[in-house]
Amino acid sequence: MRVVMKSRYVIFTFVLLITGFLIALSFQLDADFGKNSFVEQDSQWQTEDDLRNDVLLEQETTRELTEQLREIQSEIKQIEETVSDQEQLYFNLVEDMDKLRMVTGEIGVKGEGILVTLTDAEYIPGEDNPNSYIVHEQHIQQVVDELLVSGAEALAINGHRVTHRTYIQCIGPVIEIDGEIAFAPFEVKAIGDRDTLDEALNLTGGVKDQLVNENIQVRIEKKTDIQIDPYFSESGEDT
Repeated sequence: MRVVMKSRYVIFTFVLLITGFLIALSFQLDADFGKNSFVEQDSQWQTEDDLRNDVLLEQETTRELTEQLREIQSEIKQIEETVSDQEQLYFNLVEDMDKLRMVTGEIGVKGEGILVTLTDAEYIPGEDNPNSYIVHEQHIQQVVDELLVSGAEALAINGHRVTHRTYIQCIGPVIEIDGEIAFAPFEVKAIGDRDTLDEALNLTGGVKDQLVNENIQVRIEKKTDIQIDPYFSESGEDT
């Protein structure tokens, strides 16, 4: 009987040991799982925090680069405006220089315009003074002045370029232009808007009418292509 009880006690003890071991193992597994789960969760939070910081850093870098880009664009715009102003200034200077060279007769000019021919009238014997039937310097000067006022860009008298220093004077039956002798008929070439120049000379009571009243024969022709050479050069051809 004691042997049986002892055997039961041993078996019961063994069962308790096994049960205790299983319970301890279960607690250990739960503890390890909880620890591992916490570590994994903490690692995930750390990763998300690192990514968030990276995104914030990239956004800050983007803002700085955007601001730098705006500053560069502003500088480029200022440079472009400065260059544009300089180009316009250079263009204006070149244009003014060309106009000045044109006025002084340093360069040849070609373009549309008109040709005015002044011819002595046929003298009638026994009538007034013969000088009343020939072209004088004032007649040519009238034509030149009217053409200049009407926008003529360049002028020539019998091929001689007219400049801001040109002088015209009579010497007997001929006319001297800047020291050169010119004979009738006198051809005055003018480059400019041919319609405007033609209308200016043909105004009622204007230059043409005044010259005709003073016995000067006047012929005005509109030309599509007139060439006026530089000062003191040979005259060009016109059509």
